Amino acid sequence: MPQGQPAVVPEDGLTTRQRRNRPLVVVHTGIGKGKSTAAFGLALRAWNQGWPIGVFQFVKSAKWKVGEENALKVLGASGEGGPVAWHKMGEGWSWVQRDRQLSNEDAAREGWEQVKRDLAAQTYQLYVLDEFTYPMHWGWVDTAEVIDVLRGRPGTQHVVITGRNAPAELVGFADLVTDMSKVKHPMDAGQKGQRGIEW
Repeated sequence: MPQGQPAVVPEDGLTTRQRRNRPLVVVHTGIGKGKSTAAFGLALRAWNQGWPIGVFQFVKSAKWKVGEENALKVLGASGEGGPVAWHKMGEGWSWVQRDRQLSNEDAAREGWEQVKRDLAAQTYQLYVLDEFTYPMHWGWVDTAEVIDVLRGRPGTQHVVITGRNAPAELVGFADLVTDMSKVKHPMDAGQKGQRGIEW
């Protein structure tokens, strides 16, 4: 277990153990590559701990076959770690709005309603809300409501949210925020995304 000395010890009345086991809201944002990849890395750790995992992919098309989905489904069905459920809500690619915006908007709202139901029922211990910053950024889902729901969630449910343009209010509320900045990317030189790297 990594050790370290905190700069400030909160006056919250919690013991070190209680504070260590507090459920977290994690945000991976920024224009760099790796936001979803990092979230799925957390899912692998959660699977190893035997936690039930719910992955909710917002906006990305249900037709997309991403490698993490197959890998986590196989692991979830193996019986060795935690179970994994995968939910796809989108009709089109994430940060480029296309003609399917209305169906994306409806799907994103219904996806959020499902997340709320699962949080209330404590269905999972780790939620990966992939590309969920976009429905908030575009005004499809109310950021203040998201924060209220996450603040009031019962139990020890961890939530990781990915995507560009995370609302400032969400960033301020979250326990752990990583901004992925791009230094260099092969696409800048005209190279297309490739199998095994982008999906």
